[in-house]
Order: sequence, then structure tokens, then C-alpha cells
Amino acid sequence: MDLQPISGVPALIAITAKNLLIFGGVLIVVAYATLAERRVSAFIQDRRGPNRVGPFGLFQPLADGLKNILKEETLPATASRFFFVLAPLLVLVPSLVTFAVIPIAAPLPTPWGVVDMIIADVPIGILYVLAFSSLAVYGVVLGGWASNNKYAFLGGLRASAQMVSYEVALGLSIIAVLMMTGNVTLAEMVWQQQQLGMWFAFPLSLAFILFVVSAFAETNRLPFDMPEAESELVTGYHTEYSAMKFSAFMISEFGHMVTASALMATLFLGGWDLPGTWDNAFWYQGQLIGGFAQDGSVILAQPTWWKTLLTLGGFAAKTGFFLLLYIWIRWTLPRFRYDQVMALGWKVMLPTALAYIMLVGGTILVLDELGVAWGFGYGLALTAVSGVATFAFIFFIDRGRTITGAAAGAAQKREIKTIPQVSSRPAIAEHAAVGD
Repeated sequence: MDLQPISGVPALIAITAKNLLIFGGVLIVVAYATLAERRVSAFIQDRRGPNRVGPFGLFQPLADGLKNILKEETLPATASRFFFVLAPLLVLVPSLVTFAVIPIAAPLPTPWGVVDMIIADVPIGILYVLAFSSLAVYGVVLGGWASNNKYAFLGGLRASAQMVSYEVALGLSIIAVLMMTGNVTLAEMVWQQQQLGMWFAFPLSLAFILFVVSAFAETNRLPFDMPEAESELVTGYHTEYSAMKFSAFMISEFGHMVTASALMATLFLGGWDLPGTWDNAFWYQGQLIGGFAQDGSVILAQPTWWKTLLTLGGFAAKTGFFLLLYIWIRWTLPRFRYDQVMALGWKVMLPTALAYIMLVGGTILVLDELGVAWGFGYGLALTAVSGVATFAFIFFIDRGRTITGAAAGAAQKREIKTIPQVSSRPAIAEHAAVGD
């Protein structure tokens, strides 16, 4: 079996096939994520959900797509026509193209060479993701402004403030990952987690939490759906949109969810990596290796099609977990107030991320000075430090508002009930006696 990278005409065929399969798969996942949200929300609310179109309602996304295609397009008379049409495209495209740099499985061996299961393993990696994901705010703001509707415009303003605020915390949370890996490519991040012997969610637990919260805000999902806020802004920035333009906004929202979920799985849960060293594979000096021996020599990887299939399933399971988390929180938590959203982003997330970067950087420096080798022990030391920081963030910075809020409220009610109730009747009787 040839363990060299595939090249020539077979490489062109492989790239075309990967584009069709991965982007086609993302669109299918986006379509059925809408069905999953409706079924999960029905389960939470003790309803049945969509179950009429096809067996178990599985054809409901197709019916929804057909309905949006056949619906009449509307254009407000006072809207800016060009920008009104352009806005959905500016939101839709970044939500899909960012998936191109995310590795989804172990390399696949073929008779013509090894095919990497990533569309474009570009050297800028995570910078590409941040650049394109931040472009979505332009489409949201432009859609709100071009509609010439006060509710839509307010939604666009909220979106610009919220997405810029949480982009800062999201970028800072990634810096901790970059300090660990020393590289910005996502394939390298997967490899470093394989070499460490644990996923970054443990040694970088606080960065993981900050990234998840920021990702929720970036995708405008509850409890951060201030740009839409149905009860206040009548769906906000896309109030005036209908038919396929409205559908483009919905596809982009779920597309951002899928991409953010895949990114969280890659950065903090090892990507396509599964427990054990049997699936380790990485390109090193033109060789596909599985690791290094004690003497520093390389151990060649042994890729097979079933390893590719299993790791693809593992990556899909991790991504699906975060998608379910998105949906579950949407139908569980109430919406923040706007001032709470801004205060959380600038007064809590930003200083916490900066302090955590200094803590992780100092810990890495100390471990390197002590000569601790990169491996499981290195990860355990960082896990202990991050665990203390995460505990402090959750329980001390919370200040009894969320985690201990219900318990503190119940205790206060019990104290009120134990206070003896003094009746005013004796005083009334006493005054009556004096009057007599």
C-alpha cells in the first residue's frame, strides 16, 4: 500500500469527491438539524412534533424546503433592493465555507495514495475560520438596515454589538489552545491531542467553557438571541424577509451551529480522534506516522478504511452532542436582557479570558523549565491548574446568582417563615381600652 499523499489526476478526483460529499453532507445535516430541533423541543414540552410527512416525519425538511421555494417573494417598497437581496448571501456563504478546513476523519488509504479527510488543509487553519465566521455579522447588520424597518434595524444593531463583543472572548479562548499546540492548523491540533494522551477539554477546561459560551453568542442562539428576540423585535433583522431569503437566514443559522459544533469537537474533544493510539496518524517529513518511539524514531501509521469510517463516526457523534446541547439550551434557558449580555461579554468573559491566558502561559513555562515531557503527565498538571481556575470561575464569580441562587432563595424563604408573626390585634385592643 502506498502511504504517500495522493497526487496527479487521482488527487483532482479525490478533491472533487470530498467537496461534494462534505458540503453535501453539511447541507443534509443542516436540513435535518431543523427537524431535530422541532422534535427535541416537542419532547421537552411533552408534544409529538412533526410526524406526518414521511415515516416518523423524516421528510419534513423536504416539505419545508418545497414550501419556501413556492412561497411568494416579498420586497418592502422602502427597502434598499440590492442590499436587501445581498444580505442573506453574506450570511449563508461564511456559514458553509468555514467547514472546509476542519478534518473529519483519519486519512483514507487508496491504491493511488493516502487521501486526507479534509477539503483544504491550509496553513492558516483557525485564522481562516475566525476570518470567515466574523463576516456573517455584515450580512445580519445589512439585512436589518436594508429592510428599512425599525424592528429589523434594532436587531441589526444588537447583532453587531453582540457578535463583536463575543468575538473577542472567543478569540482569546483559542489563544490557550494555540499556546498548547504551537500551530494554527486544525489537523495539528488533533495530532497534539493524540500525542498528549488526553483531549484539551481537560487541561484547558476554562477555555473550553469560554469558547462554548462565546459560540452560543456568535450563532445568536438562546439565551443570546438578542438580534431576533421574537417577543421584542418580531424576529428582528429578518422581519421583512420571506420565502427563500428567509430560508437562507435559517440555513445560515443552523450552518453556523454545525460548524461551531465541529470546531468545538476539534479544538477540545480531539476532533476525529478516539480513545487509544490505534487511530493515530499524522504527516511528518513526508511520512504518515502514528507516533514516536522512546529513542525518537518514528512509528509508521497503519491506515485502513475501517479506521477512517470509525473515526468519522466518532467525529459525527461529538459534533452531534454539541448540536443537541445547542437545541436543549434553546428550549431550557430564558433570554438574557441586553445589558446582561453586554456585561457578561465585557466585564466577565474578557477579563477572565485574559487572566486565564496568563495562567496557562505561566504554567506551560514552569512545566518546560522543569523539563516535563509532552504527554499524559504534562496534561495532568495543566488539568489540575485549569480545574482550580474553572472551579473559581463557576462558583466564586457566580456570586449566588445562578448555581446557588435557587438554594439561597429557598433558605431565605425558610427563614422568613420561622420569624414569629406579631399580630396587630392586641395593639388595637389596647388603643380601644385607652379610648374608653
